[in-house]
This record gives sequence, C-alpha cells and structure tokens, in this order.
Amino acid sequence: MTAAISAFIASYGYLAVFAGTLLEGETILLAAGYAAQRGLLDWRMVIAIAIAGGTLGDQIAFSLGRWKGALLIAKFPGLAHRVPQVHRLLERYHVALILVIRFLYGLRIAGPVIMGTSRVPFLRFAVLNLLGAILWAFIVSGAGYYFGVALEAWVADVEHIELFILSGILLAGAVAALWLHRRAAKYEDDPDEPE
Repeated sequence: MTAAISAFIASYGYLAVFAGTLLEGETILLAAGYAAQRGLLDWRMVIAIAIAGGTLGDQIAFSLGRWKGALLIAKFPGLAHRVPQVHRLLERYHVALILVIRFLYGLRIAGPVIMGTSRVPFLRFAVLNLLGAILWAFIVSGAGYYFGVALEAWVADVEHIELFILSGILLAGAVAALWLHRRAAKYEDDPDEPE
C-alpha cells in the first residue's frame, strides 16, 4: 500500500470508525479490523472506538424514540406498520432483541427508535446496548482482522493488493447499503407488497 494511503488511514482511520459506528458501521468496522491486522491501526483502539460509537449512536436513537418517536415513525408508513409487532417482540424477548438489533443490517437506527417508543426502561436499554456494542465490535472487527490473517496465508505478497482489498470491502458495503436503501424505499411506497 502506498505510504500516502497508509498515512491517511493512520490519520483518519479512528475518526472514520467513530463516525461510521454511530450509524450502521459494519463496512467501516470490517475495513478497520483488516487495517488493524495489517498494522495500520491498533485493534484495541478500533474496538474501543467502535464500542463508544455504537453505544452512543443507538442510545441517541433510543432517546429520540422516547422523545419524538411517534412523530418520527409517522413519517415512515412502512416502519409504522411494524411497530406493534416490534413492541410484542420486545415484551417477550427484549434482552435478546436489544443485544442483536445492531447485527440486523438496516435496523441500527430504526430499531432503537422503535424501542424508545416502548416500555423498555432507559437504564435497562443502556446496559444491554453497551453489552450489544461490545459483542458487535469484537465480532465485526474480528471478522475483518481474521480475514487479513487468512488472506496472508493464501496470498504470498498481500501488500501489493491491500488497496484493492480495502476498496473492495468499502465498495461491497456501499453496494449493500444502496440495495437495502432502495428496498426500504420501495417498501415505504407500498408497505403491503411482500418483501
């Protein structure tokens, strides 16, 4: 990888991890895990920052749901259609749902907003949200890290293709996000159409 790109990742990589994990963040976190394996970032810092960003992002979304959730949900008919179902699930399985919501791509923001409109206590959500963020940060960044380990075992000189690998991870994440966004927009237009 060129020295300029390495310097750029070293300078802005942690900021990208924090900003990315405030929202969806999986793609950035996978790329950061890979960059950590290659020695461009410190894996412990990646995990700590991902935990902070992931916890803060979901806590803000939950608080927005508690404060203005009904108003926000009313703007998205497809989302409003699912609120009763999510509330029923929360009544029975709130611990599991709060722990795994961040693993359900596309629900990182909507899920906690809906949860904020439920009867889940603020402190209980905060504790489970932190535990979920810890699991998520280790699993997703670990997948990127161990992808790098496996790649080194298969490819003799990884350094020559690092830029393409990181670009591929980011591009795949962008394509997945665009596809999910279009699918959600289509569902918003016609919530009764099967997914």
